[in-house]
Amino acid sequence: MKKPAARPTALFVTCALLLSACSQTNTPQTSTTVSTGTSASPATSSEGSAAGNSTAIPVGVGVAQTSNVALLGQEQVAGAKIALKYFNDKGGVDGTPIRLVFQDTGGDEQGTINAFNTLINQDKVVGIVGPTLSQQAFSADPIADRAKVPVLGPSNTAKGIPQIGDYVARVSAPVAVVAPNAVKAALKQNPNIKKVAVFFAQNDAFSKSETETFQTTVKDMGLELATVQKFLTTDTDFQSQATNAINVNPDLIIISGLAADGGNLIKQLRELGYKGAIIGGNGLNTSNLFPVCKALCDGVLIAQAYSPEYENEVNKAFREAYRAQFKKEPPQFSAQAFTGVQVFVESLKALNAQSKVSEKPLAELRTNLNQQLLRGKYDTPLGEISFTPEGEINQKEFYVARIKMEADGNNGKFEFLK
Repeated sequence: MKKPAARPTALFVTCALLLSACSQTNTPQTSTTVSTGTSASPATSSEGSAAGNSTAIPVGVGVAQTSNVALLGQEQVAGAKIALKYFNDKGGVDGTPIRLVFQDTGGDEQGTINAFNTLINQDKVVGIVGPTLSQQAFSADPIADRAKVPVLGPSNTAKGIPQIGDYVARVSAPVAVVAPNAVKAALKQNPNIKKVAVFFAQNDAFSKSETETFQTTVKDMGLELATVQKFLTTDTDFQSQATNAINVNPDLIIISGLAADGGNLIKQLRELGYKGAIIGGNGLNTSNLFPVCKALCDGVLIAQAYSPEYENEVNKAFREAYRAQFKKEPPQFSAQAFTGVQVFVESLKALNAQSKVSEKPLAELRTNLNQQLLRGKYDTPLGEISFTPEGEINQKEFYVARIKMEADGNNGKFEFLK
């Protein structure tokens, strides 16, 4: 059994810094229900059965649809909706469709807490895919764990996420596994890299965890960590930090932040004359970065836990559906959200083969679902995955991509390195 991780005092200080730093207030939480193949109807109370009078099984999706985190959360919404149609078209859970209930977490902890409470107590979902940020997960996941509602983190890669509790797992590989690949790729492109400058968002738990991995990797590879510069995810002016970094003449710059702040930082580094290699962390792993730094995004390296070119049936279907709708390749955040929905659907099907999930009390179904998802093996857009008993993902395939912008600087793509 997993044991809830102790919450260090430093984390609460970090959370307080984020809340005080955010210039945007969280919008009121609204519930959006999406169903295919059936009309939506409310789930029953926790005293009733899991399906009751409802014609579909409710699965929650709590991600950031507003705030500075929306550039990532909107990709997750897209992936989840594609999964909904794909699996309902294949019969859902043995003829019973699933129904996605979306709650907007915004970009802060309180918004995520509100969203999770609504999904658990009002929407009566059987499980939750979310939230978008690790920072949010550390605040909201304990609520789901205490309520015994399974959570699958679609993009929570910071150290310590599965250790939050027995009902917390993730389909996003930990940063310690993914991030070093980008540094190796940079050295392969330029073996003469010696001096490295690191930037990270000090008010974001994931960015703090990721930069620790990057800094350790830099030192382990015998490179010089010349300077470490801090910023906030809400910052737009990076002139001071960028100038400080450029003054040490780095061969490589590594950025751990989100798409909006990270994109602006890349833009300002290039405008100030930096011409060396740049690595972006997982928070920059989105095509929504392109409109921020435009042509100056070109050449940035980003480690990936997903490739659109991965060959299996489900990824082919996911890729075709995404390209048909959005006219571009699917990003990692969409693929991971799709995978989160898939794990819940296939786990529900496995339970239904043993006894009808529609006849189980909601509390019992939530517990059984959590146990089943940890036992299963899944062929997903990410490749073959499974979970450790603690809820950590077992994933085999990882990649590195280089951003290639078109001549007009308005559009681009991720080119996967061999």
